[in-house]
Amino acid sequence: MKTILLAACLTLFAAEAGAVSRYDPTGMSCGKVQATIARQGAVILRYQSTRVPGLPLYDRYVQSQQFCSMGEVRTRAYVPSADTKSCPVYNCKRVDNDHFRRRFLRRH
Repeated sequence: MKTILLAACLTLFAAEAGAVSRYDPTGMSCGKVQATIARQGAVILRYQSTRVPGLPLYDRYVQSQQFCSMGEVRTRAYVPSADTKSCPVYNCKRVDNDHFRRRFLRRH
């Protein structure tokens, strides 16, 4: 019974992970990139590096902290879009405990 339950959970997780839409932000305005993330909650943005020709860059970008895994925090990031080189978005990053502790202590 535990095996069946585990298999069902893994299947649901795999289906959820596969459901994330992928977009090229360079074909969209910054506002459309941000609206797409807000509407879908989490998307993968893929674009070409401006520093290394032919190098594709991609990451998962999120609307809010709830789309981050445990041990991750939502952080500001920037992607190129059709109308700007630096469209502000958010992604999830693993918490560096020392860095997190220093930031927390500074605030409190």
